[in-house]
Amino acid sequence: MAPPLSTAAVVNALIFSSYGESSRLCDVVFHKNNDNDTNDDKKNSTKMQSSWIKSFVCGSFAGGVQALVICPSEHIKCRLQIQHGVGCKDHIFKGPFDAIDKILKNHGFSGLYRGFICTAWREIPAFGLYFATYDFVKEQVSNIISTNEIEDANDSIEQNSSSREWAISALAGGCSGALTWAAIYPFDVIKTRIQTSPLNTPIEKRRILYLFQKINKEHGPKFFFRGLGVTLLRAFPVNAIIFPVYEFTLLELSQRGIGILKSSHNGYIEESTVHTTNNNG
Repeated sequence: MAPPLSTAAVVNALIFSSYGESSRLCDVVFHKNNDNDTNDDKKNSTKMQSSWIKSFVCGSFAGGVQALVICPSEHIKCRLQIQHGVGCKDHIFKGPFDAIDKILKNHGFSGLYRGFICTAWREIPAFGLYFATYDFVKEQVSNIISTNEIEDANDSIEQNSSSREWAISALAGGCSGALTWAAIYPFDVIKTRIQTSPLNTPIEKRRILYLFQKINKEHGPKFFFRGLGVTLLRAFPVNAIIFPVYEFTLLELSQRGIGILKSSHNGYIEESTVHTTNNNG
């Protein structure tokens, strides 16, 4: 538990901050390129068409940043998980720090980052899909509900609207997390095989294509999805919690003036930490 737990806060901070920074950069470029366009319909159409691409690209960037942190953490976790009890031949690591020390001493920095290429192949497209799916599902569900909603200005409706937004965010987060894991799960299987193979395994036997062919030949294509059901059962509630908590935290911070960036560009105010790009976020 120690390696993933110790990096959980750092990893999530990196994911959302790198996504937010890259999103803001895209927004600055987008607004700059469309300042001279006087056709509002064309502006809105272009914005809608590019929003999914922006979410995917910025999410992919966030995935790349995360891979740098999560690869050594998962490597150590995998090493410790396959060890047998004290006294057994393969019980060579006393704990995560001992594992880091011994791997660095015997195999260098590259040994600690064993499986990085496969981790990057998993994380980069995964987070592109993750954020793009979240924005898409949230916007679609919000639009469906909005078309059937009767406008009312009393407080109870506003409270219900707020609860509804958190529920939509939870649903979109759960769907995006589950879909993402389903799409990239085979890479996770190969990554785990790389990170649990003996540290002195030749590089040619640690390549993604070699292991893909080997696993497929020995166990068949179904092996690449072994354990997917349990992973999806975990992914949906975890990601259904992450996004509402994240957005609630941003809302509380922004109401206290933390993380607000005032911009003179076209007279609007940007919330520099807010993730959501649609009108319902």
